[in-house]
Order: sequence, then structure tokens, then C-alpha cells
Amino acid sequence: MANKALKTTAVAVTAAALLLGATACGSKNDNTNNSANNSANTGTNAGTNQPAAENVTITFQNIYPDPETPSYKMLHTIVDQYQKDHPNVKIELDSLNTDQQKLKLKTQAASKEVPDITIVNPSAQMKPYVDAGLLAPLNDMLDQNGLKDTFQKGLLDSYSFDNNVYALPDGNNIEVVYYNKDLFTQAGISAPPTTFEDLVADVKALKAKNITPIAIGEKDSWTGSFLFMNVLLRTNGGPGFLQDVLDGKKTFKDPAFTGAVSSFQDLIQAKAFPDGATSLDYNTGGNLFKTGKAAMYIMGTWETGAIDASSVAGKVGVFKFPTVKGKGDPDQYMLAPGSAFAISANSKHLKETKDFLNYFMTEMPKKQFELKNAVGSGQIMTGDFKAAGYSDLAIAVLDLFKNVKGGDLAFDNTMKPAIAQAHLSSIQNMFVQKVDPANVANEHQSAYDSNK
Repeated sequence: MANKALKTTAVAVTAAALLLGATACGSKNDNTNNSANNSANTGTNAGTNQPAAENVTITFQNIYPDPETPSYKMLHTIVDQYQKDHPNVKIELDSLNTDQQKLKLKTQAASKEVPDITIVNPSAQMKPYVDAGLLAPLNDMLDQNGLKDTFQKGLLDSYSFDNNVYALPDGNNIEVVYYNKDLFTQAGISAPPTTFEDLVADVKALKAKNITPIAIGEKDSWTGSFLFMNVLLRTNGGPGFLQDVLDGKKTFKDPAFTGAVSSFQDLIQAKAFPDGATSLDYNTGGNLFKTGKAAMYIMGTWETGAIDASSVAGKVGVFKFPTVKGKGDPDQYMLAPGSAFAISANSKHLKETKDFLNYFMTEMPKKQFELKNAVGSGQIMTGDFKAAGYSDLAIAVLDLFKNVKGGDLAFDNTMKPAIAQAHLSSIQNMFVQKVDPANVANEHQSAYDSNK
């Protein structure tokens, strides 16, 4: 994960500031550049004796390489318009998939050659770049045009250190349970479960009908962790378990943690997941649900568009992760602040780069809305989603966002990489063999004590 002073506390995402807020995002640039454009060949700005703006190239590393996706179309539409309005500025795109971009940025950071704009992940994952002085604070740019107020309340905390914001997120998602209504009916399940105990019972009912209950691709071990952490969020009675560990208030031997391991194991032992789950990657696991071969998919809301574009479109509903043994608030979620745009502190064109990113972030929510890609936005959007052609599933997901009462970030957005890796391996092992919750707790505590 995302995935996503260090902010390891839960993001306080409140209903009043979420997707259906009362304030529209941003405003289009006016035509004040036209006169300057017309004077481009004269060497001066129209109406002044000032020299024309120098030619500038801004390198923009991004993770939107697929021309078929709405995000790609959004990116190119905004970039093309900005270049048209600013003929002296060239935006040079470096479009990579997520893993390629992460690897490339590490190499660039080592030589202090970070692109003008790059992609980082929240909290613990971006902190090394901030500590190394590679990213520019964006507070001044956020104060322009009311841009700061377009973001959901509390979201920027995950990209802030020592009261400075260093990156602007492209999304904000929550973990939900998608379910296939037809397969639920086939198994005699009349309504989504509201308790974990009912969820386990539904898993057994689906399995009795030879239906894979829950799709997952656990070869990519963060998927199991993301689901497990939602169980821990419930057994802990709310957010903050990992923060309590960091603060020395709790250890991994706490009953909240061992209880989460025990309940998660109940789900695995009930045969909730496909055989050989640890050999299935993220896409393969998700496709079990999108092709109608699995009844549920517990994943971030970023999957909504892909589900609507799949063969199960129109057959899928969504529900909140349930309580566990009577504990937890279903309106608290595993939160997945998105990847985010950061600016190099060593940019040769810092002013121009900030101007472009301000424009980009102002325009992005409008373009995403038009492209029916609003689910999971990190910025407040307004509009009639139904009239705009959004699906019933998308509208149901957007409705869930209205009542979010906060939650937790993923394990790897909170703990150091070595601790996170030990956690991922430990949870993945639960899919392979039955474990003693006390041993799992000891594995975690040992990794924490060795790396804190």
C-alpha cells in the first residue's frame, strides 16, 4: 500500500467534507494569457515592456500509462490545455506503472535528480524523501485559488510533516465489501451480513453451493493485510492500534491484536478464499469476482469503475465491513489515501511547476467527474451523479463516503518497511496453514522490537 512529524494516526475524514460537499472545486483559468500569446513572437509581453516568458520544460512523472483509462484521458486533457494556454511551457510526461515508478524514483532520489513533479505515497512511505530534503513544501501553492479547501477534511495530514504539506493526493478510498447479488440469492442469503459471525456463516453457505465466497489475490501480500487490518480496526474498538504500539501504550500481544488474528483465521478456515490464494496475483484474484466466479470482493473503492466495466455490472451491491464480536463502528474504515503529486525541492523552475500543479489539481476533479471517475476522489465534488450517468453501484459507494467517521491507514503506511515486511509475511502465512495467534503476535512484536 498504497496503498498511504510522521502522521501514523487515523485520518479524520468527516462527513461534512466528503465527496458531496457544498463547494465546487476550483475554477478554470481566464483568458488573460491570450495577449501574451499574441505577443510571443515580439519578445515582449503585450501592454508592457517586460521580456516575454522564457521557455520552460517541466518533467511530470506519473502513474497513468494506460490510454484506455479515465485517469490517462484526464491527465492528457489537462496537460494539453495548459500547454495551449502557456505556449512557453512544455510538460514532459514520464508515464509508468506503479511498480516501475516507485523503483525509478528511488534511483532518481539516490542521485538527487527527482523530476519536477513525481508520485509519492502517504505517511511512512514518503517520509524518507522529506527527510532527505528532496521535496518542496506546497503550503504557499495550496493557498492560491482556495485549492486547499477543495480537499476532504484531514486528508492532507497524511502528506504533511512539521506543518508543511509536501504532496497533493490524487484520491482517497475506503475498504468496502462488494457482493454479487445473484450469487447471494443462489446461496439463500437474503441480505448482506452486519456482523462478522454472520459473514462467516454466509461464507459457509456459499461454499456449500460450490461458490467461491471471497475473491483475493494474496500473492501480492498487501491484499490480505488490508483485509486483516479491517478486522483489527473492529476488535480494537476503533482506530489507533498501531499508533498505540508506536507510543508504547500497547504491544502486539494485546487482546485486540490476538483477537483479530483469531477471527481472521476463522474466516480462512471456513474456506472463504480461493484455493491457492497465495499463488494468485492482485489482478487474477480480482477477476474471480469480476467474472462472476466469486461472491464477494473486499477491496478499496478504486475498484468500482472496473467492476462497472466487467461482466457482473448491474449485479453488484456494496456493504460496510461488519462488526466483530460486537465491537467496532461500521462507519470507520480502512482508509487508503491515494498516491500524490510532489514537487522536487531542486526544481530549476519551481515557480512555474507550482503554477502548473495548482492548475492541474484545480481542473482534475472537474475532468474526473465528466469521465465518470469520481469515486475515490480526494477532492470534494458536486453535481448530479445520477444525471451524469453514474451507475447505481457508484452512487451507493459515494453514499458510503457521506458518513465516514475516520479509520486507520494500512500497516505499511504506518510502520517502518522492515516491520511491515514481517507483518505481510506473517499474515500471508495464515493462508497456508493454521496458526497460533500468540505466535503471530510474537512474530510481530519481535520484528517491531528489532526495528523500532
